[in-house]
Amino acid sequence: MGKVINVVLSGGVGSRLWPISRKKSPKQFLQIFEEKSLFQYTVLRNKALVDDYMLVTNETQLKIANEQSKELGLTITKKIVESVGRNTAPAITLAALSLEPEDIMFITPSDHMIGDEQEYKLAVNNAIRLAKEGSIATFGIQPLKPETGYGYIEYDGEDVKSFREKPNQDLAIKYIRSGNFCWNSGMFCFKASVFLEEIKKYQPAIYEASVMAYEQSKEGYVKKEYMEKIPEDSIDFAVLEKSKIIKMVKSHFIWSDLGSFDSLISYAKDFHNDELFEMVKGENIVNSYAMCSKPVYATRGIDHIVLIEAEDCILLITKDKSEEVKQIREYAGCANENLL
Repeated sequence: MGKVINVVLSGGVGSRLWPISRKKSPKQFLQIFEEKSLFQYTVLRNKALVDDYMLVTNETQLKIANEQSKELGLTITKKIVESVGRNTAPAITLAALSLEPEDIMFITPSDHMIGDEQEYKLAVNNAIRLAKEGSIATFGIQPLKPETGYGYIEYDGEDVKSFREKPNQDLAIKYIRSGNFCWNSGMFCFKASVFLEEIKKYQPAIYEASVMAYEQSKEGYVKKEYMEKIPEDSIDFAVLEKSKIIKMVKSHFIWSDLGSFDSLISYAKDFHNDELFEMVKGENIVNSYAMCSKPVYATRGIDHIVLIEAEDCILLITKDKSEEVKQIREYAGCANENLL
């Protein structure tokens, strides 16, 4: 029987949390969550549920991940180090190629915050059960509101009917009211051999280029010339939307991808982390927050403002525009590449 391996995906830059999240210090490694990072919380919460870990990352982030793992008393030896990012489908394919066929891959992003340990354990064990039965299991999160920043899964029991992209507000409300949609968590569970069979069936070009890249890799490091030949695609588009063996574990644990300042503010409220944000001070100030080294005061009538201070710049947005930070980051980077 194979081992259960937590494959931790860490390659993103957290662009929607700019300017506190940068290329050299992306959000998953920011130790602002009670002096731990999201990466460290990911490793810790899965410690009792898996037999081993594997990191899928790049060289810059590998160094940070190793340092933060050692702070927890852990050494992660299994790794895939990408010289060029090609999205999640190639990353997971390379990871699967490096494991035993019967190994169970528990795929988790490194930048999510999760609460309710018992519900989480129950969901993970259900997913492992489905994986052992030969299914590809995905985790659907019971939606709390009509969120437009997440993808959705339409389901019937454990059966997945369809995957839906991030909806507009009206469509998100329709999904919630229907009662048969969950948020797509980006977490998956399957046997290495099963995933390889599916990627080979539906995306042979990704499979073949990944095999070649893996065969030319050394100690998990994948050469740039071979990495660049792998077609870029997400696991959702490449496999999940086509596969006939997809199952969903409906999950009731507290979950957030902390992908925007809105979600970061909600996390601070839900987990009582009062050190992350302060309310903007002043008369008749409504729903306005600051992450700043100094107190922030505003004139009467200011509402729904978020102010974020970094060493070299300050971000000021209205709270309902939190999803547009990625575009602001790109604008700032054009003016000064060091801001990225």
